[in-house]
Amino acid sequence: LPIGGNHIPELQDRYVITSNRESCFGRYYIMLEPKEKGRDAFLIEFKVARADRGETLEDAVRSALDQIEKMQYEIALRSRGIAPEQIRKYGFAFEGKKVLIGEE
Repeated sequence: LPIGGNHIPELQDRYVITSNRESCFGRYYIMLEPKEKGRDAFLIEFKVARADRGETLEDAVRSALDQIEKMQYEIALRSRGIAPEQIRKYGFAFEGKKVLIGEE
């Protein structure tokens, strides 16, 4: 899913893109809600791996995905009629220039 550079206008044609909005019990980082019925929606949470605390990229990805579930960010999408199987959840973890992406 390209979300940088020249792809943003293309995404805005197909998705309502919101960031850092309150949803149920917390704030998700990025939500892409499809404008067309039947398309997948996306919830994306970012975390920084704290190597000084012994946290790995894998730990940070799991933390991001756990936050999406714990805070029930998908409720906003489901309330708009998007089926649970159409909601894709991603955790992005960063440690310096290293990135790991996990999907729920």
